[in-house]
Amino acid sequence: MDVDEILTGLYSEQGRQNPYPWYAALHGHGPISTVPARAEHRTITAVAAGYDLVDQVLRDPEWYKQAPPGWQEQEILRTFNSSMMFVNPPDHTRMRSVFAKTFTPRRLGALEPVIVRVVDTLLDRMAEAGADGAETDFVADFAYLVPALVMAEFIGLPESDLAWYRQRVDWIDEFLDVAGKTPQRLALANQAAEELRAYYRDLIAHRRARPGEDLISGLVEAVDAGDVALTEEELISNLIVLFNASFVTTVYMFSNGLPLLLAHPDVVAALPGDDALARGCVDEVLRLASPVHFLARAAPRDTELGGVPVRRDENVLLMIAGANRDPARFPDPDRFDPRRDGPPSLAFGVGPHFCLGAAVSRLEGRLALPRLLARFPRLTVTRTPTYSGSLFLRGIDKLFVSTGG
Repeated sequence: MDVDEILTGLYSEQGRQNPYPWYAALHGHGPISTVPARAEHRTITAVAAGYDLVDQVLRDPEWYKQAPPGWQEQEILRTFNSSMMFVNPPDHTRMRSVFAKTFTPRRLGALEPVIVRVVDTLLDRMAEAGADGAETDFVADFAYLVPALVMAEFIGLPESDLAWYRQRVDWIDEFLDVAGKTPQRLALANQAAEELRAYYRDLIAHRRARPGEDLISGLVEAVDAGDVALTEEELISNLIVLFNASFVTTVYMFSNGLPLLLAHPDVVAALPGDDALARGCVDEVLRLASPVHFLARAAPRDTELGGVPVRRDENVLLMIAGANRDPARFPDPDRFDPRRDGPPSLAFGVGPHFCLGAAVSRLEGRLALPRLLARFPRLTVTRTPTYSGSLFLRGIDKLFVSTGG
């Protein structure tokens, strides 16, 4: 297959359900390939799936994120482009420095008992729901709630608001997909951004009147005192994007990972009590089933990348999920091996835009998965998993399981 056929297959329904054969075909063309000139590819000049090359571009601060045309006219794009995840230095550096101070080893240590408490509470609920052999939806009852409840407590969101919040997150995620730029999805994403901005304004006003120990209270105090270079509107944009990014990827880490683990009974049996194995399982799940499948970066000048010419301001599509299965860096790349040696996965990115919440997500996986499988050693999947259908954020949205009584 040529690159055009591969990309067409990747964007198809079949490709969305299982993109990995298409990534393997892309590797057959080398680490980077020129993208054929077509209307749907007008913003992309090349596609890269080689691990070393993707890693190189992500680490280079000169390769930048390009704002879409007309972004000032859409609420969702204005929110994105006033947050650290979507802007470039120096604004990115300024914003990130504020939030980086909150993701400290001390705060991570303080989150451990919170994660354990949340996980054990949810396991009790799953045990009760499955006591008579009934199915339970692992995503709704565990994978979603673990990161949502942990981040809600960390940031300072009331648990009662999470169901309302999740719907707005879903609207934003649907818009982010390569097929998401429809008028209907744009309208829902704009609505979500408007409603979330209003929600955070009210929450900030409440924290000003009654501060607590949560992240929002601390940041509001710092903004009001002039201690940080961040406006209130930038604070709101970053809270929206941070909460969305921090738990959606973790949901898919759990839901994508469970079938992988259950397919290896020896790992399931050994996991409880083996912290090194737990860390390896989290890393391997993130490599094999990356929640984020691609990113894009624009060239700072006319250049060559892996022998492919890229002109200034042209974009290269960086296939994160493909790079994580690069056979040049991961022997037998489709095999699940939690004791695998090799480079780290690119699931959380690298370089200036490395995911701030990566340590929290890994900690949740390392603590939750052994407790889940120790509590339910006979856990089984009872139906075919339902995938999101998105190629950007790819994961299992419904996963029915039996706890084994």
